[in-house]
Amino acid sequence: MNYQNEWLLYEAGDDIDEIEHRAATEELLFYQAVASGNVEAVKKNCEQERFVEQEGVGVLSRNPVTNLKYHFVITTAMITRICKQNGMELEQAFRLSDFYIQKLDDIHTVEGVQSLHDEMVIDYAEKMRRYSRSDTNSKHINACKEYIYSHIKERITIEDLADEFGVSAGYLSRLFKKQTGVSVSAYIREQKIGIAKNLLRFSDYSMIDIANRLSFSSQSHFIQQFRESVGMTPKKYRDEYYMVQWDTQK
Repeated sequence: MNYQNEWLLYEAGDDIDEIEHRAATEELLFYQAVASGNVEAVKKNCEQERFVEQEGVGVLSRNPVTNLKYHFVITTAMITRICKQNGMELEQAFRLSDFYIQKLDDIHTVEGVQSLHDEMVIDYAEKMRRYSRSDTNSKHINACKEYIYSHIKERITIEDLADEFGVSAGYLSRLFKKQTGVSVSAYIREQKIGIAKNLLRFSDYSMIDIANRLSFSSQSHFIQQFRESVGMTPKKYRDEYYMVQWDTQK
């Protein structure tokens, strides 16, 4: 079938004259509100149910649920890229996008897609608000943090980072401490502990599994590091917080 010819017939038809899409400026302003961490504006947009409003929105599928899912994917893709441009770590931005888009597979109602959309955009906005409040680092240090995020399951050393960015370990160590207030090793540890907290809360992985997944040298080393950081053992932490909520700070 020649879709180009079909489009030419469609373009010349009467129905297309009835379609007037929403101004791109409105969508861009919404994306920018998310990327700038303006949680209040994002929540207001969600309360107004602009995502499911049909007027001025293109029809991508005759099926209402499928149509909304397509729009969800477009929205997520746009927000992911704009948040990355505004400083969100590359891997975090794309992994968050993958996470929410995969959740669409289990949703089969317009209300469900809308609810997931609202949760997704608020999640991005809250993460960007925390980022904008705390980020005063140079691009070099931000790149260093992104590398750590991308390789958090591996054993990372200051030498690995120095080699990655073509600087000396001593220089990078001093620069990182000066701009973040913590050493590289302490920062890496806290990032690993943050992931471990989520695994303890929301998974059934054993202590040894978590220690191995995050490349701690041993289970006992993981327990020691966790206790020093959190103030309790991993077991006690799981007993108190299992299935309570995600640690969205990490």
